[in-house]
Amino acid sequence: MRIEVKDVTKIIRGITVLENVSLSMESGKIYGLRGVNGSGKTMLMRAISGLISPSRGMILIDGRRLGQEISFPPEVGMLIESPAFLDSYTAARNLKLIAGIRRTVGEERVRDVLGQVGLDFTDKRKFRQFSLGMKQRLGIAGAILEHPKLLLIDEPTNALDTDGVEMVKAVVRAEKERGALIILACHDFPILKELSDELYLVREGRVARYEE
Repeated sequence: MRIEVKDVTKIIRGITVLENVSLSMESGKIYGLRGVNGSGKTMLMRAISGLISPSRGMILIDGRRLGQEISFPPEVGMLIESPAFLDSYTAARNLKLIAGIRRTVGEERVRDVLGQVGLDFTDKRKFRQFSLGMKQRLGIAGAILEHPKLLLIDEPTNALDTDGVEMVKAVVRAEKERGALIILACHDFPILKELSDELYLVREGRVARYEE
């Protein structure tokens, strides 16, 4: 997969949240986004995922224009902002519901991915009973469930303990090894630097290659 962001500007209610952003990204690499809250990291992810449309400029996914030739990137997994699942369903039932939409993976994959993030397929607790850390783990599981070609992960270490952080590192590295194109935002700069092949600084809607 190849993503080209070409001179993208996004204006929301008179406020410029992305300004003349240009990037090129390809499969098998991790692209790290560094920036404070409100800098534009999440907006850039939302634009690349097709959740918002640029006010100016364009985003190409394998040469096809997002929002015109395609509505969303094919085979995308994402964890943007807080994980959202059905409160009255278990972790396994929530993931099986997602898997049932496209039917590209089955129950065995649900079981495997829950184990990968440290959750139990047989746990009878409902999502509403989960701790914040468990919810975050399930969000990560949902993002990688269907072996996406594009993975957008926003603050994956939120609410996670040390073991959870190590799990995130292992998951991200495994997805890269599988060949996914990964865009990662993380407040913990040492983790972001450790995982990323290329680092970008996002500041007031502008994006530039990070230079130490």
